[in-house]
Amino acid sequence: QVQLVESGGGLVHPGGSLRLSCAASGFLFSSYDMSWVRHALGKGLEWVSGINGGRGRTNYADSENRRFTISSDNANNSLYLQMNSLKPEDTAVYYCAKGWVGAPPWGQGTQVTVST
Repeated sequence: QVQLVESGGGLVHPGGSLRLSCAASGFLFSSYDMSWVRHALGKGLEWVSGINGGRGRTNYADSENRRFTISSDNANNSLYLQMNSLKPEDTAVYYCAKGWVGAPPWGQGTQVTVST
């Protein structure tokens, strides 16, 4: 079955960076679109970024002020999200998902907290 394990979150000051990782198993990772979504306390689920199955196309929720970069390592069935210039409003639990739209199943998520 699909298994996704997110890691790499933590506490960071505004302006800092984090690199999230997602270890995927149970499906042919290189053939599927993958995405990152986040859920902030008291808010709805927000799609953050996606990468297509061919790994040649990416998209971001905030394309004009892009601070995040999605990437993958097909050899290691891993998905990444490099997050730079973090802001307090980026505080959320981040999940990776199989598919473009970020629908479940997810892993346990990884908490990102941006605070002074």
